[in-house]
This record gives sequence, C-alpha cells and structure tokens, in this order.
Amino acid sequence: MTGVWALLGAVAVVAVIAVVLRARDGRVREAKARAVSLPAPVRDLLDPDAAVTLVQLSTTLCANCRQARAVLEGLAGRVEGLRHVELDVTDLPEVAADLGVLRAPTTLALTPSGAELLRVGGVPKPDALVAALRPHLPGPIG
Repeated sequence: MTGVWALLGAVAVVAVIAVVLRARDGRVREAKARAVSLPAPVRDLLDPDAAVTLVQLSTTLCANCRQARAVLEGLAGRVEGLRHVELDVTDLPEVAADLGVLRAPTTLALTPSGAELLRVGGVPKPDALVAALRPHLPGPIG
C-alpha cells in the first residue's frame, strides 16, 4: 500500500512541475538591468536599420526551436522595424552562459546598440511579444 501512495505522490509532483513549466513557456520578461556586453557572435547579428532585432538562440536538437523560428519570422515579415535572426549556440556554450540563457529556444529583443529590451524562453506567444515591443517599434503594427 505504501508503494501506491508513493507512486501517486510522484505523479502529483510531476503534474505540478509540468503545469508550472507550461505556464512559463513563451512568457515575455522585461530585461533586467545588468552591465553585460554582448558576445561578438550576437553583436555581429544586430541590424542597425531595424528598431528591434529578435535574436533567437537555438540548438541543433531543439524541437521547439523550429516553432519559435516560424513565429518570429512571421512577426518580422509583417511588423515594420522588426528583424529576426537565429544563432545556433550548440557549439557556443560560452555565448549562452554570458547571456544567462539556460534553455533553448530563448529569444532576446535587442536595440541596434545592443541593449536588451526583453527575452522570451520557449516558443513566443505572438500577441504578447508584439504588445511588449510596441513602444519600441515605429509606426502601426499590422
């Protein structure tokens, strides 16, 4: 009987963890004020002509990275002043460590000067991302 209770307890703990992780996935978080200089591979991707560059940090074996790429490319295609680029950090763990990135995909919204506006862990929710970026983008969002 003790084994049954232990199994039920383990299932309950796993269910709670799954709900918490799912709730956090795709959530837009404002950037923390920190004095971090961008690593060169990220700095090289910034577009000086775009108001915001979305830098997607991905890995080779990441299934959610493809979904994030589709969402971000779609947004960049229809929102003026927004550009999407992707950086595979599989062989660049120091870049992820320097940026404090612990999961793939993670998307950073950066200004042309390299200031971080916000970040999203997981597959971004398009409406929430556009709403958070609206103050930083020129003109209406279509």
